[in-house]
Amino acid sequence: MATQPPPNLPLFYKNLQPLSSTHHSGYRARQSDKAPYFATAHAIPLTIDEFVHAQRFMPIVFSTGESVVPLALTGLNEGVNVFLDEEGKALQPFYVPAYVRRYPYVLARLDQNAQELSLCFDPTSDLIGEFDYGAPLFEAEKPSEHLNNVLKFCEDFEVAGQRTAAFVKELQGLDLLIDGEVSIQPNDSDKPFIYRGFRMVDEQKFRDLNGDQLRKINQNGIMPLIVAHLFSLSLVRDIFARQMAQGKVPQPNAEPLTAEA
Repeated sequence: MATQPPPNLPLFYKNLQPLSSTHHSGYRARQSDKAPYFATAHAIPLTIDEFVHAQRFMPIVFSTGESVVPLALTGLNEGVNVFLDEEGKALQPFYVPAYVRRYPYVLARLDQNAQELSLCFDPTSDLIGEFDYGAPLFEAEKPSEHLNNVLKFCEDFEVAGQRTAAFVKELQGLDLLIDGEVSIQPNDSDKPFIYRGFRMVDEQKFRDLNGDQLRKINQNGIMPLIVAHLFSLSLVRDIFARQMAQGKVPQPNAEPLTAEA
């Protein structure tokens, strides 16, 4: 069992432990209508399998840095999530990214020399423990149906992540990603709010793709993903309006968006 937090823990996770029928035989998983770990997250990793669902509710952008990943924006400033209250309870129905629904589980390689990923969990989470109620994780020292479903969900998420990485590689190969910038001028402000620190598809370059390139991205399924991404960008102003209504907008240019995985 892990006694020290592994380096470079993913978003939300404070520690990781591999699940074991020996050490966690009495553990149960319980549901909650609150997600405090998600309440202050403004950019969530997204897989391409989710673009169609997510683009109805939130902007989809791409992270900066070397490892580019798609991100669903739940806020435009650090620590702001317009879909949840301070306790992590949903303010309205919206699409919850699979990355969020996966927590507190994750497939991880705690030993760098290990060949396979292990199903782990965050031991600091109050969603798993030795409770008197909830779905058991093990039955007769074997994974329960609930835990098998969790494992399948995590495995599917990893596979979707691989497809997403291939999608990003295609975009980079076509040189379609550019640094993004959004400027919003509220009626009651003499200065615009300018948000940077993310990447997006260049619409002009997308339009200028030649016939062979267009045929390829149409055949491999990339075309609708790009369209969903571009369509979702109109929601940036909706997110801004919600921040305004919730009193969560800083001074103009005080805190630019940082979209990094």
